[in-house]
Amino acid sequence: MELKNKRVLVVGLGKSGIAAAMFLRQQGARVTVSDARSAVALANEIPALLDAGIMVESGGHGLLTFRRQDLIVISPGVPLDTPEVKQVIGYGMPVIGEIELASRFLKGRILAITGSNGKTTTTTLVGRILAEGGRETLVGGNIGTPLIELVSKSTDETVSVLEISSFQLETIEQFRPWIAVVLNITPDHLDRHGNFENYAAMKARITEQQRAEDFLVLNAEDKPTQMVAAKTKAQIFWFSSRRPIKQGAFVHGESIVFVPREGAKAEPVMPVAEISLKGAHNVENVLAAVCAARLAGVPAETIRRSVAGFKAVEHRLEFVSTVQGVEYFNDSKATNVDAAMKAIEAFPGRIHLILGGKDKDSDYTLLGPLLRQRVKAVYTIGSAAEKIERELHGVVKMVGAGTMDVAIREAQKAAVPGDVVLLAPACSSFDQFENYEHRGRTFRKLVHELS
Repeated sequence: MELKNKRVLVVGLGKSGIAAAMFLRQQGARVTVSDARSAVALANEIPALLDAGIMVESGGHGLLTFRRQDLIVISPGVPLDTPEVKQVIGYGMPVIGEIELASRFLKGRILAITGSNGKTTTTTLVGRILAEGGRETLVGGNIGTPLIELVSKSTDETVSVLEISSFQLETIEQFRPWIAVVLNITPDHLDRHGNFENYAAMKARITEQQRAEDFLVLNAEDKPTQMVAAKTKAQIFWFSSRRPIKQGAFVHGESIVFVPREGAKAEPVMPVAEISLKGAHNVENVLAAVCAARLAGVPAETIRRSVAGFKAVEHRLEFVSTVQGVEYFNDSKATNVDAAMKAIEAFPGRIHLILGGKDKDSDYTLLGPLLRQRVKAVYTIGSAAEKIERELHGVVKMVGAGTMDVAIREAQKAAVPGDVVLLAPACSSFDQFENYEHRGRTFRKLVHELS
């Protein structure tokens, strides 16, 4: 992809947008960045961009700015139906995302992981397994490091293990994973994608450019994920925690096994009891990781050792502290209803649950049966609080806390030794926090202040 002297506009100055702008400038492009936020809000970012010779448009998007480009690179947080973006797409202007841009320059192979829930845990785990298996490994994408920042570190021997979101998959063209993993597809981001069918279609795009020599790992127990099988040319490997699989990974008795090809003998990998992560959903994440790692050539013994030593990723069912006999867990990454349900299912009961944040057109009534079984009280926070309280009225005791600090204080007053206080919001964080990490760090800080 020739970029020298090309006019390129980067839309959205999040982490990946800034990284893309800097990369493009290094490649000799004439770069402009555009962000809806004010110059005051971007005060920390603007000086470095200007020093690099990048033009900055803040406080909104100018249509002329969009029209005067050879290429537009759009950040994941910017919807494609943003009026200026929609208009230039109609003119035939090339519009791609940072993931697509980076993949044109990245060396080595791509192992890409998507799904509604479990992406970060599985991506981190696979990255660790491959590294401990002696593979030259980079980890990034929607987790930690933007893919564009990995380009300069990649070699022909590199396997880049990437977490990929539905927002990033909206703007791919040639992005081709050697191994693609779809963990599950449950309702999420409906405020962005319009309906579940559109959202599921975005997830399926991960296999769009795969070929017959590539691999696709799918969840045999998740019906929407199974539908992706009809859209691929890749070799399909399945995983299941409930039944035997002809080709892939499954739980056999008390152990995880892997079948390398249909008709082959199942290889023992590890006892399920050695998985240190809480929750049945994490068994599925491990099964997916086993498939991906074995396809990448990592021996079963290395996988067993890596999984056994793997602890919960920050903000994913992360144990924070025990205060006066009450355990506090941070699952701030539970940003949709299905993720919150999985977090609740990880505990037998006696839960004080903190719910709320920015609503994503979610159906909170789905939480009802689990709340009745396992939750003592719900403490609502954020802009979705009223909707949550309305949809779950009469199911369980509701406390309208409003903010995180009030929710934690109220939960502490009500909880007795042996109870669990769980942050699993089922919402995004952007009404009160910068992101889910900021929300999780705030929860941790407030809990530590209790003790």
